[in-house]
Amino acid sequence: MQTKTPPRSTIRLTRRGRLLTLVAGAVAAGTAVAVPLLMLTGDREQTKPAALVIPEGWRASQVYDAVDKALRLPPGSTRKSLGKAALKLPSQAGGNPEGYLFPSTYPIREGATPESLIQAMVDAANDKYGGAPVAAGAQRNAMNLYQAVTVASIVQAEAATQADMGKVARVILNRLARGMPLQVDSTINYALNHGALRTGQAGTQTESPYDSYQRMGLPPTPIDNPGEDAMRAALNPTPGDWLYFVTVKPGDTRFTSDYDEHLRNVADFNALHQSTVTPAPSGDPLGSPAP
Repeated sequence: MQTKTPPRSTIRLTRRGRLLTLVAGAVAAGTAVAVPLLMLTGDREQTKPAALVIPEGWRASQVYDAVDKALRLPPGSTRKSLGKAALKLPSQAGGNPEGYLFPSTYPIREGATPESLIQAMVDAANDKYGGAPVAAGAQRNAMNLYQAVTVASIVQAEAATQADMGKVARVILNRLARGMPLQVDSTINYALNHGALRTGQAGTQTESPYDSYQRMGLPPTPIDNPGEDAMRAALNPTPGDWLYFVTVKPGDTRFTSDYDEHLRNVADFNALHQSTVTPAPSGDPLGSPAP
């Protein structure tokens, strides 16, 4: 099994193959998705929604925008109200609820406020994460709970399917255990507030603490709000020695511990996607997808 880390300028680990020469990339879920609201009967312009649906993998910024729309508040209102919400978050979070806005359906009752909705999401996360099996799963993988949520958030962004989640989690843990950088585009996209982009090589050169190419270990916070499947995968990853993965095409994600095999897999991806991916221009922080 090959354990050396290839030069960071030549190899990039990730899921969907956001080309430059050798890499795959990540999807942060649903940036452009419209807010899915369960509406009451009647005039939609005059009747408030009955409930707010938060999908798995949404970032906190998307949740804030959705709450603003649901409560018919000016943009930015929910974000500004966070200081007034008595959120029960881990000390490592520093008051940032990213990762703890649990994906679910939340009723919008009479008198609902941004604080009450955000508090309900954090309370739901604490209910899900507060049990002994969750704590035991985190300890089993040499993590604390906040780190486990962070791993789950990367799994949520990177895994092409539910079936791949356990393998993606194992790759993350294997690389951490070997002192290898994670090298996933999902953390870069989070730092730059982008969604599903084909990240070019220049996109791995940032000063952000979320730059998993230049910095070792996990990012400082979760990068989205993971669902139960992603959390389950982070706590109970599939056994394996994989260090690399790339989704060559839908339904064909290839995991390997061998660097040369990974290069062949990425070459297969590039051969399939040459007509849809362009290299990043010099100085462009993110490679631009072809029209």
